[in-house]
Amino acid sequence: MSRSLVILYGSETGCAQDVAETLGRQARHRHFKTKVMAMDDYDKNLLIEEELVIFVCSTTGQGSEPANMKKFWRFLLRKNLPHDILADLNCAVIGLGDSSYKKFNFPAKKLYKRLQQLGATLLVDRGDCDDQHYMGLDGEFIPWSKTLWDTVMLRFPTDKPAIPDDVLLPPSFHLEFLKESQQSTPPLTLPGEFNLTVRENKRITASDHFQDVRHVALSCENEEFGYEAGDIAVMMPQNLVRDVNVFLDAMGWSEHADEAIHISATNEDFTLPPHWPPTMTFRDLFVYHLDIFGVPRRSFFEMLAYFTTDENFTEKLREFASPQGQDDLWSYCMKPRRTVFEILFDFKPWVIPFHYILDLFPLLQPRSFSIASSLQVHPATMELCIAIVKYKTTLRSIRRGVFTKWLSGLEKGQVVPRVRITKGTMTLPPSQVPLIAIGPGTGVAPMRSFIEERIAAGAYDNLLIFGCRYAAKDYHYKEQWEDYVGKGQLTLWTACSRDDPDKKVYVQDKIREGGEVIWDWIDGEGAKVVLSGSSDKMPEDVAFALKSVFMKYGDLDPEEAETYFSNMIKTGQYQEECWA
Repeated sequence: MSRSLVILYGSETGCAQDVAETLGRQARHRHFKTKVMAMDDYDKNLLIEEELVIFVCSTTGQGSEPANMKKFWRFLLRKNLPHDILADLNCAVIGLGDSSYKKFNFPAKKLYKRLQQLGATLLVDRGDCDDQHYMGLDGEFIPWSKTLWDTVMLRFPTDKPAIPDDVLLPPSFHLEFLKESQQSTPPLTLPGEFNLTVRENKRITASDHFQDVRHVALSCENEEFGYEAGDIAVMMPQNLVRDVNVFLDAMGWSEHADEAIHISATNEDFTLPPHWPPTMTFRDLFVYHLDIFGVPRRSFFEMLAYFTTDENFTEKLREFASPQGQDDLWSYCMKPRRTVFEILFDFKPWVIPFHYILDLFPLLQPRSFSIASSLQVHPATMELCIAIVKYKTTLRSIRRGVFTKWLSGLEKGQVVPRVRITKGTMTLPPSQVPLIAIGPGTGVAPMRSFIEERIAAGAYDNLLIFGCRYAAKDYHYKEQWEDYVGKGQLTLWTACSRDDPDKKVYVQDKIREGGEVIWDWIDGEGAKVVLSGSSDKMPEDVAFALKSVFMKYGDLDPEEAETYFSNMIKTGQYQEECWA
């Protein structure tokens, strides 16, 4: 019996990839020949030849599958596949999601069911990791993985004893210093990616407002560049060179910063990301590719434990990586948002061999933003509305998001590399169908793309319900909206929640106030409703306000209002795109 294992992941922000790689390490400790890769990078024609596959998939948008599993999923959905085509396959599925969303772990649930339909043997029940669990994703992953390995080892036994967890596996990659200087080498641009040039990067909130929100305009001369209203821009962050220099100095690695390096896999089961150039400077590795200033996941502590030279620190790190240590890990790392850089220096001394750098440090992951412009109105240009992440934690130090820290310093003429466009979860209705767009805060970004597109097409039945704190401080695109209103192209309702200290008004309050108009547009004219913004309480509050309107102005009872709203979701008359 073969002891080969393939672990396939669908990952949007790196969570599922991290879980897959953790499972890969666990498998190697059990003497499985293991390959870990994204579903769309896998040759799907080989699936019928596999004996053992573990699927890990996250959820993106409102229950959609990640971009790097879409092709694989379409393949599995082919109607001409025999119902027993995967009869020889043993497999398991674990999903990553957030139970506050209606379609919690939808991709994993669909995948689990489809594999059963195609005759595969599911070794264990589907795992449903939940961000809402007090231990986060690990609350489900840790017990699920134990059950998985207990079952797998019975099905695929070996005479070899498992490699103990405290024994370090060989490195996945070999890092060779070429002992010669080299110019900085940015990542390669892959098919479907575009290099964009900054035309404008300006703050659109008042200087005394707590939040810095940017309007960023990017241009592209490539004739293949394009997008539709409602699409998403997927962008890669970079670490600032000055910050990387501080990191290298603190690590004692500054002398290697400008040396050229070549990285190669130690065996065929490991592959480098395709956008990595054949050679780069040692500094480039940390500027463009490794996340040294982000908050790490549990796997980082698991790996760091191998390299500390203080036994007390080794014991503490292994405790953080254990099921029993998750409360302590939350208090130490997640709650105060400690970064990789900070954690390293809490656990000195350590010896980190260069060959293990890629096993220890997580990769920088892309960020997704709703496009805030219409290509018809802004040819060869993409505009974004982005809030700069900056906050204080219990450590009383300022935290800044890796991506927005880089973005906030971009100047006119600088290049933003490797931008790709993906479909969003919302689409425009036909021009003759009225549009109700609800977009508090930076949730107004896709609404701006929709409204610009519709007005350019001569569709003027547009209602925008915008929410902010103060009319004078964070009323994004106020002049543009008022110009449309003056021309009869837009109806505008604005909720400024902090302008009146005695009465906080939110977008859901505006929905109730204008309930008669809302009901007439939705039921009488078939208006489409789109919502974008924070996924905290706002989407639920908006849904409740809409159902209240249905009951008051449509004479529906609570059950009928619920059914009416559910039908709007099913038919696409109501769509939302919200984020945590």
